[in-house]
This record gives sequence, C-alpha cells and structure tokens, in this order.
Amino acid sequence: MFGLAVLAPSCSSVDRLRLENFRVESADVPTLISTVIGEPKTFNYLLTQESSSSDVLALMYEGLIGVDQTNSEIIPALAESWVISEDGQTITYTLKEDLKWSDGEPLTVDDVVFTYNDLIFNEAIITDTRDVLRIGPEGKLPVVRKLDERRVEFKIPEPFAPFLRVTGIAILPKHILQETVETVDDNGVPEFMTTWGTDTDPSEVVGNGPYTIKRFIPGERIVFERNPYYWEKGPAGEQQPYIEEVVWPVVGSQDAQFVRFRSGDADLMAVSPDNFSLIKQDEEQGNYTVYIGGPTPTRLFMTFNLNQGSVDGVPVVDPVKSAWFSKVEFRQAVAYAIDRSTMLNNIFKGLGEMQNSQIAPQSPYHADSGLPVYDYNLEKAKDLLLSAGFKYEGAQLVDESGNRVRFTLQTNVGNKIRESAGAQIKQNLALIGITVDFQPIDFNKLVTNIGDTLQWDAIVLGFGAGVEPNSSANLWLTEGGLHFFNQLPQNGMELADRKIYDWEQKISDLYVQAAQELDEEKRKTLYFETQKLVQENLPFIHLVGQYSMSAVRNKVKNVEYTSLGGVLWNINELKIEEN
Repeated sequence: MFGLAVLAPSCSSVDRLRLENFRVESADVPTLISTVIGEPKTFNYLLTQESSSSDVLALMYEGLIGVDQTNSEIIPALAESWVISEDGQTITYTLKEDLKWSDGEPLTVDDVVFTYNDLIFNEAIITDTRDVLRIGPEGKLPVVRKLDERRVEFKIPEPFAPFLRVTGIAILPKHILQETVETVDDNGVPEFMTTWGTDTDPSEVVGNGPYTIKRFIPGERIVFERNPYYWEKGPAGEQQPYIEEVVWPVVGSQDAQFVRFRSGDADLMAVSPDNFSLIKQDEEQGNYTVYIGGPTPTRLFMTFNLNQGSVDGVPVVDPVKSAWFSKVEFRQAVAYAIDRSTMLNNIFKGLGEMQNSQIAPQSPYHADSGLPVYDYNLEKAKDLLLSAGFKYEGAQLVDESGNRVRFTLQTNVGNKIRESAGAQIKQNLALIGITVDFQPIDFNKLVTNIGDTLQWDAIVLGFGAGVEPNSSANLWLTEGGLHFFNQLPQNGMELADRKIYDWEQKISDLYVQAAQELDEEKRKTLYFETQKLVQENLPFIHLVGQYSMSAVRNKVKNVEYTSLGGVLWNINELKIEEN
C-alpha cells in the first residue's frame, strides 16, 4: 500500500506551480485536467504505434462510423447513414451535411477518398492501419470511389466480416496533406512520413474530432481546445463538446498521477490495484466517484523475440538465446514457472483475472474454456526443460552446450503494474535456474527496439484488444506491422533469413479466414482455433488483467464509464459543473 510520505517527492513544488498555472490560465473556461504518463512521438494518425500518441489523436480525429462503448454497437460519425449491398461486398456512405475541418475548410467525400486511396493504400507510406483492411489470402484492399458530393462507395472483392467496423479509421485532410504525398525525397519516400511530428506548430495540425492541440510543451503538458467546427450537437442543437479545454500534464509514473489526483490537481485518474483501497476510502471526502468496469480488454503478456533473421549478416537475436526461445518446451516451462495466482493477489490485490487468451472477454469470440492453461507448477516446468535438452549445474539451468540460461527482460518504465510483474517473473524463473536481468526502460526506446532495431530478448507489455478480433490482425498476420514477436523491420531495414513457424503461419491464415467468414458460429470456431494455437505455442505468455477502474471528480457530469471506453469515449457529452 502506498503512503503519501513515500509518494510526495513525485510531485515537486515546481510541478504544483505548473498545475496551478494551468488552472489560472483556464479559469474562465470549463477545463478538464488529466495527467498522462509519457508523451506522444507523433501527431500523425497513420504513423502512430504507441498508446500515448493514440490517446492524443483519439481526441482529434474521427472516422465515418463510431462505436457506442456501452453496448459495442456501431453508430454514425462523419457518415450520417450507410447502405450495405445484399452480398455484403459494397457499402455506400452518405456524409453529414456541412462538415468542416478544424481550420474551417469543408470536409468532403474527396477527403475520404484521399485518406484511403492516397494515404492508407499507398505502399510508399508505412502504416499499420493498412493491415486491418487487407482482405483474403492475397491481402487485397477495398476499392474506394466518390459517387457524388456526399456519397462514397467502398467495394471489396470477397466477403469481409469486419468490413463496416474497420471504416471507423480516422479521415485526414486532403487540402493540408496532399502536397506531402506528392513530394518525395531522393529515395522516393513521401514527405508525409515526416509530417506532423511533435515539433510541429500545433496550429498546423488540422483535425475533425472534438478537440485540437492548442499547445504542446515537451515533457510538461499538452493543452487541447474545443474544435469550433466539430459536427456533433447537443439535444437542443448546442455546440459540443461542452468542455472548452482539456489539459494533460505529462508525468513520469503512476505514483505521480496518484499524488496529483489526491491533492486535487487532476480531475480523473486510472486507478491501479495498489492504490484502489486508498482512493476508494476517500471517495466521499474527495468528492469523486470510483468507477469499476469489470475486466479490462487490455492483454498483459510476456513474450520472447522469436526472430531468427539477420541484418547485414548479424543475427538480431543472439543465436544461443534464439535456440532457447524457439523451443516451445522452453516457453511452456516459463509459463508454468510464473506464479500468476501470487501475481493476482499481490500485484493486483485480487482486482483482476487470469488471462488465457489474446481476445478480450468482452468479445463474443472469446473462448471461456477449452484452452490450454499454465497454472503454476515448478515440477512441470523443470520436466519440460529437461525433455528439451537443458540440464542443471547445481541450481543453474544450462543448455546442451553448457551455456548458462540468462536473458534480459524489459518493460516500459513508469508503469507500476508491468514493473512489478517483471520483478516477480525474475524471482519466479530463478526457481527453475533461469537468470533474468530485468530492465525497465523508456517506452519510446522500447518501441524502437521492437519495431526498428529488433534487438531485444523478452518483454512484458500489453495491447488493447477490441470486440472485433480483426482489429488486432496487424499483430497476428505474419507480415503485420505489429507482429513484434517475429517482426519485420518498420524502418525499411533489410532482414535476411527470417523464419516463419508453422503454427505462426496457421494463426495468420486463420485470422484471414475468420475475417472472410460471415457465419457467426463458424467465425467463433475459427477464432477459437487461433486462441488454442496461441496457448499451445505461446508467442505470448498471458499473465493477469486488472479490472478497468477510474476515479473521476463529481464535477464531471455525463460520465458513462465502461471497461472498453473508459471515461473519455463520450468526451463531447461531458460537462464541468462545480458542486
């Protein structure tokens, strides 16, 4: 349990002065303050890979459709309506009237066609977004064309079950970005790939969502202001969003978030299991509400780098370690050696659940039973290691050649849950003779290791799984941009001798087949098979997921908290009313 005396240093007098300045600066307008850990790497929607950028961009951009996070139903966004053909292979959208960008320019069908044809489908632009739109074994893409000034048609060559949901992808402004696509460097790389970095003047970043960036001070804060041209209106036709400014002070850890919320310097905070009891007991006195939304859709896992490729003749993973990691018995032994019950009780304070699937429990495709489960069993772990050719020299595990089994486990610094999980894994694996060098590092550095250099041993990380499993297709397709346990470089680097495992290819194929299948029961069968293969072969060793919890000041009205959407999914409807 945290004590204020321990955490107080995380919030310095300078930090408090900055936060007071936020409030003074915005004293005359409704303002929501929410601290965030880390800061974005880009303001370019199609280039983002990490959550800090995604959270920022979710306030700035919307697509043709949205999702009601209370029931997962598809709702209109930029499109007021749509018609699906009888064969399910054509969707015709009709845009709302008089849509505008945040700079006041008209938002039209031309922007929709440009976003898909010139950006997402442009192979010269490296973006993970393209993966979730690929259809069938050949990875074909939809054909998008303008019908008239308000109607746009999407046509696909074969059935694609997630067709409607994937068109929630953000629409980007043609009048701003077209020139960045047409202008290329000496290597043929479009200027778009370096457009809207975090060093960009915020006034140049144009969006269509409820907010735009007013100010960004690296390492300190992000300030959003209401988009005066946002399309959504209230019941009486009033302009939304109601809250005029949103301020996100940047902090370095969950401890700092906790202190700032407790001291009144933030209006909302994600609650972690280890601060739940303190936050909950002061709920009435602090004039806030703790919302509990059930199991989080985020999957927490440990994974090994299974990449056997090389760059310029140098393997991206030490061949000695790669030989260990590539053995399924080794991965299964590690899974059996991780004491998830202790993790649930000690780290999560019982406020969570065991995870055994890559698909979120909120999804109708989640398998509740019938999957392999790796409950804590040191004897099974040791037997598997011995059967795979490992042996013991005293208490230390060595491989067939006498190499001591030792690797580095990384996670992002500042995430207390992941840091604690990594520390426990280090202790657990020591009991089966494996030495783990646990190393929390900067999140952006971790992302670079995963997607660019490919040089890492093992990580503890999480990913957000939605209701539609195909939303994670770029993680499971062998050529997917987020297929990080056996990743292709994302920076154009040449990788030789990459090996695709049979089970890995099978999972990839099943994701393709499931997206093609329109019969719901057959889709469930296909996704069950993917979950079974993942659990048998353990590219991810699933750990424990916490309950989705947040504390929100009672002056914030119209909160509709859900484990899928959290607090801010309906931010356009939130209001600030001082009690």
